[in-house]
Amino acid sequence: MQVRYPFKEIEEKWRNYWEEKKIYKVDLHNPKRKLYCLVMFLYPSADKLHIGHWYNYGPTDTWARLKRMQGWDVFEPIGYDAFGLPAENYAIKTGIHPQDSTQQNINVIRQQLKQIGAMYDWDYEIDTSKPEYYKWTQWVFLQLYKMGLAYKAPGPVNWCPSCNTVLANEQVIDGACERCGTPVVRRFLTQWFFRITKYAEELLNDLDKLDWPEKTKTMQRNWIGKSVGAEIDFEVADTGDKFTVFTTRPDTIYGATYVVLAPEHPLVEKVTKPEYREQVQAYLDFVAHETEIERTSTEKEKTGVFTGSYAINPATKEKVPIWIADYVLIHYGTGAVMGVPAHDERDFEFAKKFGLPIRKVILQPGTRPEDELESAYVEPGIMINSGKYNGMSSEEAWDKIVDDLASEGVARRSVKYRLRDWLISRQRYWGAPIPIVYCEKCGEVPVPEEQLPVLLPYNVDFKPTGESPLARCEEFINTTCPKCGAPAKRDPDTMDTFVDSSWYYLRYLSPHLDTAPFDKELVKIWCPVDKYVGGAEHATMHLLYARFITKALRDAGHLEFDEPFISLYHQGTITNKGAKMSKSKGNVVNPDDFVGRYGSDVFRLYLMFMGRYDEGGDWSDEGINGMWRFVNRVYNFILENKEVLRSFKPKDRYAIDGLGDYAKAIYRKTHKTIRKVTTDIDTFNFNTAIASLMELFNLLSEFNENLYDDLTKEVFVHCVKRFIIMLGPLAPHLAEELWEISGEGESLFVGSKWVEPDEKALVDEEVTIVAQVNGKVRARIKVPIDLDDETLKNIVLSDASVQKYVSGKKISKIVVVKNKLVSIACEDN
Repeated sequence: MQVRYPFKEIEEKWRNYWEEKKIYKVDLHNPKRKLYCLVMFLYPSADKLHIGHWYNYGPTDTWARLKRMQGWDVFEPIGYDAFGLPAENYAIKTGIHPQDSTQQNINVIRQQLKQIGAMYDWDYEIDTSKPEYYKWTQWVFLQLYKMGLAYKAPGPVNWCPSCNTVLANEQVIDGACERCGTPVVRRFLTQWFFRITKYAEELLNDLDKLDWPEKTKTMQRNWIGKSVGAEIDFEVADTGDKFTVFTTRPDTIYGATYVVLAPEHPLVEKVTKPEYREQVQAYLDFVAHETEIERTSTEKEKTGVFTGSYAINPATKEKVPIWIADYVLIHYGTGAVMGVPAHDERDFEFAKKFGLPIRKVILQPGTRPEDELESAYVEPGIMINSGKYNGMSSEEAWDKIVDDLASEGVARRSVKYRLRDWLISRQRYWGAPIPIVYCEKCGEVPVPEEQLPVLLPYNVDFKPTGESPLARCEEFINTTCPKCGAPAKRDPDTMDTFVDSSWYYLRYLSPHLDTAPFDKELVKIWCPVDKYVGGAEHATMHLLYARFITKALRDAGHLEFDEPFISLYHQGTITNKGAKMSKSKGNVVNPDDFVGRYGSDVFRLYLMFMGRYDEGGDWSDEGINGMWRFVNRVYNFILENKEVLRSFKPKDRYAIDGLGDYAKAIYRKTHKTIRKVTTDIDTFNFNTAIASLMELFNLLSEFNENLYDDLTKEVFVHCVKRFIIMLGPLAPHLAEELWEISGEGESLFVGSKWVEPDEKALVDEEVTIVAQVNGKVRARIKVPIDLDDETLKNIVLSDASVQKYVSGKKISKIVVVKNKLVSIACEDN
């Protein structure tokens, strides 16, 4: 009689067992084979644990369980990225304090996380909003401050009018706030920055060391944006003032027919002639309302204004007009560019619009100097209209022109990066306070490390006004100078929450240590992280920031490695009816609903079965019903065969030749499945691992339909127990129950339970031979493996399908490829 799989009782039973027996405890100080497996921690929002979290955490735990069963000492912690705007915005809306709502959410989420049945050791949980954590985030700030990597500077910033705070460039997506979607505007403010640009070259080069998705590495390379070129000095014709342009194509300087300054360039006011001042000022006012994304968009129509002044091209000695245009940025390169319209697409478009000269100086192969350009030619070619460099290849001229201009003192080789320093100031409350004090006598003073943490006060008015709420909190803002003891003011801003997550992997190993940010000895043993799993959307934010902070702490003497995460994997996205899940579309899948209906293991299995893990899949209620039916079949099958499973103690290996047909079939299939499931889980191909187990189960379930003897029963038990072992990482609660039912006393996850395949069972007894006649496939024939050539020829020639094409013909040649092919050439008599 079939029974319904009692998942509630079974899952609660095994979670309690794992916790009571401390199954997942790892001796951090003495691991035999250490493996640090980490998922990107979650933001504890009021929406609780959503399906995206589940999709990150469940399958990653499956991978970690495989490694544990293979004998690795796996450290798999979890925690909460608990600071941030959503809790503060929720407080503004509801009046519930961010600290209270965050802790309430964490309490609920912790229970949801436990339902997953992951191997988390809850003694190592972290919460970035707790003083015991953010004390050390402030310590990280101070280390960078001492190294000159944290500095305060005025400048244009991205301002979100909705969140009432500044955003780093990485947090602006298509001109809008990545958090709320509001279009950003530009403001000039004095803010705190981390000097990530100092590490640009190392961040770029060290990508080659990492086992990361190539797409993610490419995104970081493009974001860092290394450009190798030259700085060339131009002189303003009337005043003698000099400014520098940066170009990656000095070989085109003879084609420079104008120059462009960024609107913010310090020379703009000086070079603007009185008769052009009004139109220049109008243009500056127009640019002030543009975002950086808008200014640099390749789709945007080019705009600009002439200043009335001219500069001297140092190569041609010609006067060229000085323009101002929004596509030139003051903080990229030098804030000035030379316009070479014949050989730069952007300059070509600009010159066409404003009627500026277009001079061809590099000849495209297959064209004539007098041919008119329909678009810019940007590839290498032969130099023309370039004085003594005519006839050279442009690659050769690149170096010679730079060398010659350098000898005149007006050029030098240079490398520039697109990467900007990391803006970390936030004018909001719910974050780690910046540990800086301002004293009228002493100026800017860092808070001494022994006085950390700078505590975030509880009684604060959250209403966003454009300045930090902390600025209005008297008990926080007013303090004394750590140097002289005089009255002083604290910095009112808090840190970007990406600072919290840039070092959290270090804190997991010693979350309650109060004398240091992390235990250096444990970090030496366990870091860097061996496997890191999370969303690809963090490629140019969190993942880049964590790499930078790791390198900075290394240079400060606190770490002995270069990179935080050796191997990285990105999970895909779960959709519903082909669309991204959202409340507005009414297609959100609530994990709790399905876990409550089918259990954690069925939910986990179905998520992994939906498609490739790095691609995701489309949710289907019918699909999860199918997985529920499969689990029930497996559960009932083990119950029905309980006595057989407990009656035989199988061997580790069997001689294939001594087995009957059914025993041989299940033995061979089991060991092939072991090989495939091992490889598939190890490479995050969970869907194909599950499919292989389903195939094996279908074969095992034919047991009762076969006549058998004790040897067959023994082999059957051997195969079923290996099936349960393979199910262990994928459905841990179910597998533990089946393991116990089958007569095993020790937990499946204690010791090295994973099994290696019998290599002899992996060798097929038969192969399929392709038979060709005159180059065309005429038959596929199953034959015993490793037949000699003569026997194989005779089998193929006697096959009826082949006979139709060779009968009555003269065979001129037969080629045999062992275990693969017999090719026959024949002709009419």
